[in-house]
Amino acid sequence: MALINGLHQRNIRGDLLGGLTAAVVALPLALAFGNAALGPGGAIYGLYGAIVTGFLAALLGGTPAQVSGPTGPMSVTVAGIVSSLAAVGISRDLSAGEMLPLVMAAVVIGGVFEALLGVLRLGRFITLVPYSVVSGFMSGIGFIILVLQLGPFIGVSTRGGVVASLQSLISSPSWNPAALAVGLMTLAVVFLTPLRVRQWVPTPLLALLIVTPLSLVLFNDNRLLELGLEPIARIGAIPGGGLQLVIPDFSRHLPELVKAGMVLALLGAIDSLLTSLVADNITQTNHDSNRELIGQGIANTAAGFLSGLPGAGATMRTVINIKSGGQTPWSGMTHSLVLLLVLLGAGPLAAQIPTALLAGILIKVGLDIIDWGFLLRAHRLSAKTAALMYAVLLMTVFWDLIWGVLVGMFVANLLTVDSITQVQLDEIDQANPENHKDQQHHNLTEHEKDLIRSCGDQLMYFRLDGPLSFGAAKGISSRIGKIRTCKCLILDLTNVPRIGITATLAIERMIDEAQNLGRQTIVAGAKPALQRRLRDFGFTNLQSTRIAALEAAVTSCNSLTS
Repeated sequence: MALINGLHQRNIRGDLLGGLTAAVVALPLALAFGNAALGPGGAIYGLYGAIVTGFLAALLGGTPAQVSGPTGPMSVTVAGIVSSLAAVGISRDLSAGEMLPLVMAAVVIGGVFEALLGVLRLGRFITLVPYSVVSGFMSGIGFIILVLQLGPFIGVSTRGGVVASLQSLISSPSWNPAALAVGLMTLAVVFLTPLRVRQWVPTPLLALLIVTPLSLVLFNDNRLLELGLEPIARIGAIPGGGLQLVIPDFSRHLPELVKAGMVLALLGAIDSLLTSLVADNITQTNHDSNRELIGQGIANTAAGFLSGLPGAGATMRTVINIKSGGQTPWSGMTHSLVLLLVLLGAGPLAAQIPTALLAGILIKVGLDIIDWGFLLRAHRLSAKTAALMYAVLLMTVFWDLIWGVLVGMFVANLLTVDSITQVQLDEIDQANPENHKDQQHHNLTEHEKDLIRSCGDQLMYFRLDGPLSFGAAKGISSRIGKIRTCKCLILDLTNVPRIGITATLAIERMIDEAQNLGRQTIVAGAKPALQRRLRDFGFTNLQSTRIAALEAAVTSCNSLTS
């Protein structure tokens, strides 16, 4: 296996342009996510994360054109880590040096877990999460971002999760008109900029370039104090010297950090692989999901040692990179190098960015993350799907990110098993006195049909198609118990490629019940592996073909009537 997936210089011009364009988009988002995740003074750590994860995930990952960096789910999770640590007495003040090493310990643990998912080759299973669960989860993330950014948007200091933030907003005696004005100007830029301008300059960057100087002119601290208003919050001084090394603190609150790391790993994996699928659709290529998880895991582990916010594949930045010509890992690496140059050269300028401006940018991000198309019409497609999606959304917002996904997957799998069971039961061919005349024994020869008819109401024939679920096996057993007239039962497994242990046990119980009622039971057409399993369970009345089973049944029925 090549160390670097798709790294070559045949498209170097397109990769450089794509990486530069992606960096322009990533800069304001990285600062905004850092501020949202870690609070005052946290913006720079979002930029660190974009630089580290963007470079290493591109270099080592399995999606050549993907651009990685801090994303909504990852920043929301880190914000939750900060809140949980603050609840046990850890100071939120990043300059105090207590909070950051603990948060970075969770980031490192998450990176290790994410890489292990790839090493264990679990990547393809993560992409099997049902769309209703993914939609509910991502929409929940969008709503969380909206709620958490309302405080900074109106100049109110909020702490904690969704409920705590809402309580702070309700109980706050006042809000800052200057912060609100900055936030509204930001929304005006990101929503109202003409398309012909947006095609050349991303609206988040345009908001930074326009609103930041306006805020310095219109809402400088001296003028606001003269008017009796509070100064607006800004992201503050940017540390010089580039990336900052930090030693993660694993010595305290380890169980909480491990749980947080597992959440980061799972959410990062889902986020990255969904973005990989988007990249595949655009480029008509196929990503390597396990390599992608290993690359993302290594990148996040390194970010934890370099004070960076954890990252994942970023859909908008990846799409913009590809549309601008990026095709290989050079584009993602270029994006990171451009951000590093900005960090080294423009730190003092970034210090004046208002936090209300970043909140406005993230409000637009939150609205974009919400799956409005599915959210508003899911109830017309399927009541069960809609209920599941809304349930995952509410659990994500008000309970727990990881439990929302896990419970959603569990319920979705139950619904899938029930659906498969009903399909299998509907496809079963029965031969009994109640439906003999209208039963269409498709795929049976005329000779086989004649054999079934010759047995009359003494034969019950079940033909199964596809993998046999335990639900279908139990459904067959229930049907058999309701029919009292037959003396011989045939289970035709010719078209069944596999049977699980639970389904085998259900068949065993079915056969025992039939034999207790004095019915002869024959299994027909089982594949060699199925025959071995059935024999292991003590069942020996096996016929290799359907015709042999029917002929044995006819002999049995004739002996019973004679």
